[in-house]
Amino acid sequence: MKTNQLTQKEIALFFFPLLLNIQLMSVSHTIINSALARLDNYITALAGMSVAMVVHLFIASPSYQNHTVTIAMVRGRRSMQSVLIFIILVASYVAIMLSLIAFSPLGDLVLINLLGAPPDVAQSAREALYILVLLPFFTGFRGFFQGLIIQARRTSLVSIATGVRVGALFGYLAIGRYWFAGAQLGAFALVSCVVTETIVIAFLAWHVHLPLDRGEVEKSTGEILRYSFPLAYSSCLQQTIPLLISSILGRLADASLALAAFGVIRGFLFLLAGPMRNLQQAYLTLVKSTEDYRSLIRFNLITASAMGFLALLTAGPLNRLILGDLRGVEAHLRHYLRFALGACALFPVLYGTSNLLRGWFAGANKTSMLGRSTFIKSGFLLLVWWPIVALKPPVSGVIIGIGLLLCAESLEAIYLKLQKQRLPEGTRQLAPL
Repeated sequence: MKTNQLTQKEIALFFFPLLLNIQLMSVSHTIINSALARLDNYITALAGMSVAMVVHLFIASPSYQNHTVTIAMVRGRRSMQSVLIFIILVASYVAIMLSLIAFSPLGDLVLINLLGAPPDVAQSAREALYILVLLPFFTGFRGFFQGLIIQARRTSLVSIATGVRVGALFGYLAIGRYWFAGAQLGAFALVSCVVTETIVIAFLAWHVHLPLDRGEVEKSTGEILRYSFPLAYSSCLQQTIPLLISSILGRLADASLALAAFGVIRGFLFLLAGPMRNLQQAYLTLVKSTEDYRSLIRFNLITASAMGFLALLTAGPLNRLILGDLRGVEAHLRHYLRFALGACALFPVLYGTSNLLRGWFAGANKTSMLGRSTFIKSGFLLLVWWPIVALKPPVSGVIIGIGLLLCAESLEAIYLKLQKQRLPEGTRQLAPL
C-alpha cells in the first residue's frame, strides 16, 4: 500500500512559486509599457511594441513547451543533448521567421496588409523586431533550465530568477535611453532582462546538482524530436484562438467596444487563470500513481474554484475596485463586460482540467493527441466564423467572444477526456523522475 501519497501541501509548495513567476513576467511587460508611455512619441511606441509582441508571441509559440519537453525527456546526458538539439532547431526557426519580417518585404505584407498596422506603427514594430530576433535563443535556453529546476522540485528558484529579471529591467530601461528610442527601447530592455534571467536560472540549475546519470532508459534523438514537435505546433495553434475570436469580434456591430472589452478580460484571465497551465508540469513532476493524480485533480478543483469566485467578485461587488481603481478601466466599459466576466468564472476549471489532461498525454508519450485537440479548437472557431459574421446575432460582441472561448476550451477538455478513456490502463509511465 502506498504510504507517501501526494499531499495538497506538497502540490501547493510546487505550484504557487510557478504562479508567482507568471505574475512577475506580467509585471515586467507592464513596466516596459509604462516606460514607453512616458516618451514623446508614446502612441507610436506603444502601438509598435504591441504589434511586435503579437508577431513575436505567435511565431515563438512553438518554444513555449521547452520546459515541458525537458521535464518529460531529460533522464541523462544523452537525452539532455537531444533536448538541446530540439531547442536550438526551434529557436533557429523562430529567429529566421522574425528576421524575414524585420528585414525583408515580407514585413510589409504581415504588418500592414495582414495586421492592418499604419505605416509609422509598422516601422516602429520593425525596429523592435530588429532586436527581438535575438530573443528566441535566450528564451529557449531559459525554458530548458527552468525544466531542469522544476524536475528537481525547486520551483522557488524559477521565481527568484524572474524577480532578478524584473529588478534588472529598471536599469536596462534607464541605460537604453542613451542608444534607443520608441518601441526599440522596449525591445532592448526586454531582451536584456531575459538574458539576465537566463544567466541567473542557468547558474541556479548548475548548483541544483541534478542526478543526470541515474541509469534510466533514455530516448534517442529521433524519439525526442517525435515527442517534442507535436507539442511545438500545438502551442502555435493555441495562439490562433484569440486571433480568430478577435477577427470575429472585429466584424460585429459593436466591434471597437467588443475588442476593447475582450482585451481587458483576456488580460485579467492571464493573471487569474494563466497559472493553471502549470498543472501540466506539476503532473509530469509530481504524479507517480493514480492516488497522486486524484490529489492533483482535487487541487485543481479547489484552486480553480477560488479563482472562479474571484472572477465573480470582480464582475460584481469588486468591479470598480479591481477593474476601475486598479486597472483604470472606464465605467461604461466595466458595465459592458460585467456579464461576460461573470461567465469567466467557469474558465479556470476548464483551463486547469485541459492542462491536467495535457500533462497525462505528455506523460504517456502521446503528444500527437495534443496537436489534434488544439486543431479541433481552431477548427471549431473556423466553422462558426462565417455564420456569426454573416448573421451578426443581436448580442453584445464580448459575450459572443467569451462564449466562443469557453466553448473552445470545453471542446478540448472533452476530446482529451474521451481519448484518455479509450487508452488502456497503465499507459501512463510512472517511472520516478
